[in-house]
Amino acid sequence: MEKEKGLLIVLSGPAGVGKGTVCGALRNEQTGIQYSVSATTRQPRKGEVEGVNYFFKSKDEFKGMIENDQLLEWAEYVGNYYGTPIDYVRETIENGQDIILEIEVQGAWKVRDRFPEGIFIFLMPPSLVELRNRIVGRGTETEDVINKRMTVAKEEIEMMKRYDYVVENDEVHLAVERIKAIVTAEHCKRERLFEKYKQLVEVK
Repeated sequence: MEKEKGLLIVLSGPAGVGKGTVCGALRNEQTGIQYSVSATTRQPRKGEVEGVNYFFKSKDEFKGMIENDQLLEWAEYVGNYYGTPIDYVRETIENGQDIILEIEVQGAWKVRDRFPEGIFIFLMPPSLVELRNRIVGRGTETEDVINKRMTVAKEEIEMMKRYDYVVENDEVHLAVERIKAIVTAEHCKRERLFEKYKQLVEVK
């Protein structure tokens, strides 16, 4: 019987909504979903580990990855570059494992161009007030950068309608349960399983 490919799950949403926290909680639950580590030119935040949270690159290194077509997608966001190395994503899916990309909204549409079969989930904050509080609570951005992030966030929320699913991150454990339910449902879709099980009833 033909081996079922893994799912490509794309999780995006405005900065500060908790994408990294939700992805980390998914990993801790040992769901079997692999985590795709992105490359970025921004500086590491406290506690972030090279190769675990991000691959931290200089701008010259990142531009070299673009020129050599080593990125599934990339985007410039508030003065820094972010991108997804492509080889690990392809290998994981072909091996039948699910993989989740935690990326910015800009990057999500570049992924959809190359992987239209991906599952696109928009992570929503409970409110814009709560979103701002989360960004301020990081203590890593200036007031000017915070204001820019909020302006971009409003634009990104308008793009929510282009996603397959919307998950509110009111409580991390609830957001995780919603995403797990989406993944389970997607694995049960007829179009994913039809070719696999058609072989059971074919007359030899």
